[in-house]
Amino acid sequence: MRFTRYSRYTGTEADGIDMDELLSQLADYLLQSGFQRQLYGFSEIDFERTLEQLRQAILQALEANQMLPPELRRRMEENPEQADELLNQLLQNLMERMAEEGYIRVDQPPPPQPRSGNADDPAQARARFELTDKSLDFLGYRQLKDLLGSLGKASFGRHDTRELATGVEVAGAPKTYEFGDTLNLDITATLSASIKRRLAEGHTGLEFPLDLDYPDLQVHQSEYQSSCATVLLLDCSHSMILYGEDRFTPAKKVALALSHLIRTQYPGDSLQVVLFHDSAEPLPLGQLARAQVGPYYTNTREGLRLARRLLAQENKDMRQIVMITDGKPSALTLEDGRVYKNAFGLDPLVVSETLKEVGRCRRSGILINTFMLADDYSLIHFVHQVCQIARGKAYFTTPQTLGQYLLLDYLNRKSKRIH
Repeated sequence: MRFTRYSRYTGTEADGIDMDELLSQLADYLLQSGFQRQLYGFSEIDFERTLEQLRQAILQALEANQMLPPELRRRMEENPEQADELLNQLLQNLMERMAEEGYIRVDQPPPPQPRSGNADDPAQARARFELTDKSLDFLGYRQLKDLLGSLGKASFGRHDTRELATGVEVAGAPKTYEFGDTLNLDITATLSASIKRRLAEGHTGLEFPLDLDYPDLQVHQSEYQSSCATVLLLDCSHSMILYGEDRFTPAKKVALALSHLIRTQYPGDSLQVVLFHDSAEPLPLGQLARAQVGPYYTNTREGLRLARRLLAQENKDMRQIVMITDGKPSALTLEDGRVYKNAFGLDPLVVSETLKEVGRCRRSGILINTFMLADDYSLIHFVHQVCQIARGKAYFTTPQTLGQYLLLDYLNRKSKRIH
């Protein structure tokens, strides 16, 4: 007979660290946009996601936020010669815990750290990791929670309209059932209609079972809630990390927060992401964390064109483009496929073709709201032109307030009634 021996679980130092809080502190590293590349050069440092880089990021987060367990800190102070070994073991346990709990996916199991604390182990340097959907979902939730907390929002609504429809939530008087209505019967009204009909036909008293006919069927009415299709148009040209400021990472955080909001509170809505730079391409939400700043130029027209094509495939009551950018249009895809580029000032050809595309969006019933991360006079004038043509809004904001403006705008339009 086989026996299983159970012993008391003593745990590790890593078990005392709140994993949710640690992931929140690692958000900037996990969603890095390439900002460090301009500081260190493109070829001097490997910016791939390695376990050694994750180890360093965890160490910085623990030290910066005083998250080291008190017992471990005491042991390190009492045994300075073992401090590096204890700290390395903690970091190793944390990485293993992140993998076990499904926050990261590694190419190979994290190799043990050397006792000397030397981080130059070749196996550790080669091992790569990727964020899982669970991590992206958590980061989106925390970002949304932080943004809505700063806005003072405690609950969500839906796209309320002035129309009534048959549904589950009761919001109006019952109506006679018509073909195509949701068969959410108002039992009391249905029985009353049946009795009134029988009395009108000359019957006296009640007879059971009641004879129900189609005209007797009464259904509840609820407020008709419209749906919205959104394309988030993200500028990932090189200017988003220039001038000593990372503007792309906050934009990615807002995209994750908006995705989480739509998926959990507005399941009838849809969200797609489009990156635009020298050209434009759709980006699956699952790949958002890996997106980094790319080429130098800003092909706004191509981004709008792709967004318009994606929205044309959506059968929603409302369609909108939310554009986040900090640069002027400086590139244009010509009819033969070549890309015309001019980074000096607002090129009349690029601007005129971009505004024509804005006009096409308006004729397609697409609203464009622009969030500008710059305050250059010529850019302000261009954005105002976009708003006048598309009947949208312009928000001149900063990376620190971008999420508040965008989420507040989205929620406000959800609570407004459609005329």
